[in-house]
Amino acid sequence: MDLSRPAIARRRPSRATLARLALLAPPLAFFALFFAYPVATITGRGLREDGAWQFGRAAEVITDADTLGVLWFTVWQAAASTALTLALALPGAYAFARLDFPGKRLLHAVVTVPFVLPTVVTGAAFLALLGRGGLLEDLWGIRLDTSVWAILLAHAFFNYAVVVRVVGGLWAQLDPRQEEAARLLGAGPFAAWRRVTLPALQPAVAAAALLVFLFTFTSFGTIQILGGPRYATLEVEIYRQTAQLLDLPTAAVLSLLQLAAVTALLAAHALIVRRTEAAHRLTSAARTAHRPRGAAQWGALAAVLAVIALLLLLPLAVLIERSLSVPGGYGLGNYRALASTEGGTFLVAPWEAIGTSLRYAAVATVIAVAVGTLAAAALTRRAGRLVRGFDALLMLPLGTSAVTVGFGFLIALDEPPLDLRSWWLLVPLAQALVAVPFVVRTMLPVLRSIDDRLRQAAAVLGASPARTWREVDLPLARRGLLVAAGFAFAVSLGEFGATVFIARADAPSLPVAVARLLGRAGELNYGQAMALSTVLMLLCAVTLLVLERLRPLRSGELV
Repeated sequence: MDLSRPAIARRRPSRATLARLALLAPPLAFFALFFAYPVATITGRGLREDGAWQFGRAAEVITDADTLGVLWFTVWQAAASTALTLALALPGAYAFARLDFPGKRLLHAVVTVPFVLPTVVTGAAFLALLGRGGLLEDLWGIRLDTSVWAILLAHAFFNYAVVVRVVGGLWAQLDPRQEEAARLLGAGPFAAWRRVTLPALQPAVAAAALLVFLFTFTSFGTIQILGGPRYATLEVEIYRQTAQLLDLPTAAVLSLLQLAAVTALLAAHALIVRRTEAAHRLTSAARTAHRPRGAAQWGALAAVLAVIALLLLLPLAVLIERSLSVPGGYGLGNYRALASTEGGTFLVAPWEAIGTSLRYAAVATVIAVAVGTLAAAALTRRAGRLVRGFDALLMLPLGTSAVTVGFGFLIALDEPPLDLRSWWLLVPLAQALVAVPFVVRTMLPVLRSIDDRLRQAAAVLGASPARTWREVDLPLARRGLLVAAGFAFAVSLGEFGATVFIARADAPSLPVAVARLLGRAGELNYGQAMALSTVLMLLCAVTLLVLERLRPLRSGELV
């Protein structure tokens, strides 16, 4: 019997596999061209000299005392920021998961606003609160800008929602009767929580901690504004070596060092996420939250509301107050000044940055949704190592040096056949790189929740994969697609690290405009920076609140 032909037939790729590869092709091409190629080019430019690799240079940079100091501060502040964020946000995760109180849904949206704010707005808000002429100095004569405390508080402000959503999602699904049984057996409230609830929450706490560590490890805009010359993370040092000292070899080594650290963090996060998903499957369905009972729960809720008011709302309120502050009182003078080119900071009026940013973000959203939705569709079903590796690749732009990507755009895309350096679309492309992971993380749960039998029925009736997607998946995933688009828009609106390199002087984005105004002395420049930051904050906040009206985001979809 000739078994060769059946054996060959069995090895032929199935129709589903071919469809998956077709879905993966555009995202792979996008990441290869606009992520891998620029990063590889700028790294190679820095580490190659006269056609030879200069690996000795890498050893010199890594062992240099200044590099070790920057690396130590990067790791130290990220660990401290993570610990502070967990301490402040875990009670909030409990309150949103287990307690019911008036205004809960609105407050849940409000605590997410800082996460989608641009880092330069976060820096500007804390500068208005803690810096020169800020609220703290006005009241008590204390300044905390250019201090590590300002950095840690700003990072906790930015990442509070990560812990609330990731940990709170699992906490809401834990069966409270297990903890109640421990109480009946004589355990106190804290002992029951420590021995029963905390072990069950460990996967979610670890996943949230890793995400917070990743975001603070790669912090750039916040450190630039609040850290001053004393403090620099790897990302800030890469920017300094690239833009100020033009030392590409050192910048390339630091970029590779950061990339290696981020890759390890993402691998650990992927492992923990799988454990968290298993924990979700093992828990009961979500329990109905209840009104606070007893003094302890009312006290916990009051403490959570106080933290939200002081950590999240106060900086934003002070930012708005400073934007309205003018000589002699309050008014709209700073906003009116945005329509003028007085001061010479920009070639155009700062107000034009608003329209420019909206156009950039809109185009970036279209690109990110197209690429991210195709990637999510390919990842919907469980697959082998190759597809899981692509899933990890999609997260790399969140941790890779945005400075390296932005400068790589300038170096790699400035000659034929990819002479795109003066093309306005470069900015939306850079913004889309950062937005794609959010689209994928939002769409994956939505697409995986669609009953596969619907797709099979469409296939039996003769529908092609494209028609099945158009007539089955798309109608069911429409709201999720709108949420993904909203997040992509908010993230693109606030992208700063790469945009600062490639935005033209006559078409600055809002974050770039804010950073340039804060970098120049003068009361007018400071007031304009506060006004633009307020506009940017309101745009992001309105976008997020609209999304919350569309559909309350489930825990884990944020990141």
